[in-house]
Amino acid sequence: MLIRPRHLALIALCLPALAFADEPNLDNGRDINGTCAACHGENGQGGKQGEYPRIAGQSAKFIEFTLKSFRARERINLPMFPYTQDRELPDEDIRDIAAYLAAIELPTKPPKFKDTDDALTRLTAMQKVMIIPRVEGDIAAGKVRYEERCTTCHGDDGRGKRIVPMLTGQYTNYLMRQMQSFQAGERPHDEETPGEGVLKGLKEAELQNMLAYITTLQNTEDK
Repeated sequence: MLIRPRHLALIALCLPALAFADEPNLDNGRDINGTCAACHGENGQGGKQGEYPRIAGQSAKFIEFTLKSFRARERINLPMFPYTQDRELPDEDIRDIAAYLAAIELPTKPPKFKDTDDALTRLTAMQKVMIIPRVEGDIAAGKVRYEERCTTCHGDDGRGKRIVPMLTGQYTNYLMRQMQSFQAGERPHDEETPGEGVLKGLKEAELQNMLAYITTLQNTEDK
């Protein structure tokens, strides 16, 4: 089929618009985050010391995957279910809020202030600092178990990739609840049979050791 030059020109004009339509709208994501902030905090840092998890800095792919899993009830979370329905959060909005949250960086050490920084500037900056306290456990034993069971997907640094979540910087009590849910078959873990998989057979003390090790992966030291 012969494509006339004027048709080529029309196609060329349309392509940038189509590409732009696929770009996340971060302003819309910021607006949507107003709803999320009620539980997860203005900066996505989570709330109530881990009752609500940190979502800032998670990959956009993971956030999208999780929200759509809530919607489809592939992952059961009754409080989140109504918020993720198409009429409340269509796919375009999921894309936008995922991109917005993924772009938030929460430093793991206090910033260095200038003498001219006022109190509001200092307070705003400190509200974004997120340091997960060290927890009890055998760090060396936890490292062995983590490298044996978790590194392949979550990485040596615990930051995850694509639809694999970041563990570093997440509340340890939240992580413990999720690991126990995996073991009990209450939450799916990848394509594993519920209750089976990488965490099967691990005792609570071994899970605690892994959490102790994960808290060491944060970069909280001044260089």
